[in-house]
Amino acid sequence: MTIEFDDKGKFYTDIVAKIAVPATIQTITHRISGLVHIRPYERFKDELDRDEPFLAVTSAIVFGGQGEIVFQAEFLSVRRSQIVWVIPEEQQAEQQPAEGNEA
Repeated sequence: MTIEFDDKGKFYTDIVAKIAVPATIQTITHRISGLVHIRPYERFKDELDRDEPFLAVTSAIVFGGQGEIVFQAEFLSVRRSQIVWVIPEEQQAEQQPAEGNEA
């Protein structure tokens, strides 16, 4: 890690702080559950809109078409062009009806 200082004493490092957000990602062929890392004070969508070919996912679990676990990895790089939809976990909790409140 490198640390650089400017004339005013402010320091700069090559480490980018990020927040891990649990999410479910649907690709063309698989569903992935894991952590997507976003920069503080940015939206989840901002991370998805980055002009990079891959999205990093940690603690990844890849599910097949029948819901079976196909693969697990501490790090997985997903090609953004293969992503169909993404749901951050906090939005999944909001969408589920509360017990006793069935539609």
